[in-house]
Amino acid sequence: MSTSLSSKLKTLGVKVGARETAPQPAEKAKRLHRYAIENVLPGKIVGNGDGSCFVVESAYSAAYRHGHTHIHASFTLKALARWAQDERIADCARDCIVFLDTETTGLAGGTGTLPFMIGVGRFKGAEFQVAQFFMRDPADEAALLNVLREWLAPCQTLVTFNGKAFDLPIVAARYTLHRGAQPLARVAHLDLLPLARRLWRDRLASRALGSLEQHILGASRTQQDVPGWLIPSMYFDYLRSGDARPLRGIFYHNAMDILAMAALLAHVAQMLDDPLGFAVQHPVDYISMGKLFEDLGEHDIAAHAYTRGLAAELPPGSFREASRRLSYLQRKRGQHEQARALWQEAVKHGEVYAHVALAKYYEHNARDYASAERMTLDAISLVSAQSFPAQERRKVLPDLQRRLERIWRKQGTEECQR
Repeated sequence: MSTSLSSKLKTLGVKVGARETAPQPAEKAKRLHRYAIENVLPGKIVGNGDGSCFVVESAYSAAYRHGHTHIHASFTLKALARWAQDERIADCARDCIVFLDTETTGLAGGTGTLPFMIGVGRFKGAEFQVAQFFMRDPADEAALLNVLREWLAPCQTLVTFNGKAFDLPIVAARYTLHRGAQPLARVAHLDLLPLARRLWRDRLASRALGSLEQHILGASRTQQDVPGWLIPSMYFDYLRSGDARPLRGIFYHNAMDILAMAALLAHVAQMLDDPLGFAVQHPVDYISMGKLFEDLGEHDIAAHAYTRGLAAELPPGSFREASRRLSYLQRKRGQHEQARALWQEAVKHGEVYAHVALAKYYEHNARDYASAERMTLDAISLVSAQSFPAQERRKVLPDLQRRLERIWRKQGTEECQR
């Protein structure tokens, strides 16, 4: 535990690193306070030989929608498993998926960060169940971890949002500190943040969960929500005062994060299950899906996704990227005429890559050396312009000059053969 956290807890009368049977002064004040957590929120105190923790449980029916997204919708995890490079995810039953989100005493992570609330969610039959394990005081951490371990027992795939970098290392560190077995050490892990960045970085300024919740899932939170940066200080205020009323907002925030992850998984899984039939919200999303499926080696799906996006109204940058990617993909698929048509259109807009691609096509496929020469000379002219980035010019220009010299040699050979 870091010095800063340890010192904060000591000022509150909490002994650190000890299993105390008798409450310290701050603990007594908190538990006897008229606004103790068990008097503020509907939950239960779960205890064992290591102490006790406070647990709030809630269930959401099969009809529940988070925004416009039905979290119980039918979907598979096949495409997500390929993207995550873990085939265990594809075979995971829905009841064995667990969503996890922590609320901590700091936002930087590390062994000195204490997860005072660990929220988890899972599908069970026709319901989606959420359980929030809350540490009424740090002396109860071992109890919380033991109770949580039992709840996590069915987990085969863990779903988080930035969990690989933040939540999972923190939870693992706490189990290690208490010399407990790691309940999540061997399960598959699907972190939705890197996937969200892949799918929406080209059209959303922020890929934070709250932004995705609003712009992708169509969900909005009530005024009860609290900003994440404020949560650590709210917990320390609670330890100092024993007044749990302000914590309602933290419980709400944590529950909404879990529901948002479940809805986001359903949305993304449906989108990747049926990339051309799913109701895509924005044409740029077709381009993002095309890039993802291209990386997965699904070239036919990628080509159709690019084509669908190009048929709509795209921002100029997205249009250029989609056209370039589709042209190269069509060449890879052996669709040379479709590729050439895309390059010829891009040449009209002064795209250097299209000049180079056409020069290659005329040289190697059509053996039209005059056209290859013209395209290469036009590319050299574009690259030599003062407005062209100098670093890129130094990289591209030597290749173009070598290409031109080779074409001239081939032209000379052809003339001699005549």
